[in-house]
Amino acid sequence: MIITPSILTADFCEIGRTIDEVIEAGINWIHLDVMDGNWVVNRTITFGPALIRSIRKRVGSNVFMDCHLMVTNAEENWEQYVDAGVNLVIAHVEAIEDMSTLISNLHARDCQAGAVLNPATPAAAILPFLPDLDLVLVMSVVPGKGGQSFMPEMEEKTKLFRAAIDAQIAAGGRQTKLMIDGGIKAHNIAQVADWGIEVAVVGSGLINDDGTIAQNLTKIKSSLLS
Repeated sequence: MIITPSILTADFCEIGRTIDEVIEAGINWIHLDVMDGNWVVNRTITFGPALIRSIRKRVGSNVFMDCHLMVTNAEENWEQYVDAGVNLVIAHVEAIEDMSTLISNLHARDCQAGAVLNPATPAAAILPFLPDLDLVLVMSVVPGKGGQSFMPEMEEKTKLFRAAIDAQIAAGGRQTKLMIDGGIKAHNIAQVADWGIEVAVVGSGLINDDGTIAQNLTKIKSSLLS
């Protein structure tokens, strides 16, 4: 399983140091949560293309970067994030009017395309686009709402996506990756691995828990093996 840190949980005054520590720990995928202060429930503003461009400059070209767009106008401003250096743009199906066109536009810019859905949104909202998607992100918390716990009831939806992706790959189709985000820590990482998750976004369990990022990563990986 790929473990990717959510930089949102870092101290923004120390974000460069945190990113250096992430890279030194052997992580080569960074997850960037972009909130516009409008679409998410708590109206939080996080960061945008300027910070992402600075992170790309710091980490170089060998680190994979995705951005999870929790914004109202992804169809209009997605290109800013591609220009800033992300490899993958993940957009909410609930906020997009024409997902097919967005996917095509991203691919035309040699950028991977992902779709994400809220816990209350059924898998059927994304399944029609699956053949063209590089990644599907299942949220296991409500985006933007702090202090939430991992939602184990996302198991059925996740396994549905896993089966659909496996069938697609078996038929010679795109090797779409399956990601989860929300409340993932060492104590439940093995659980979501059993559901078929390939990429797990880990925030506080990697960056904010006691110990260094490298130590916390070792703990998470050990949990996967136990």
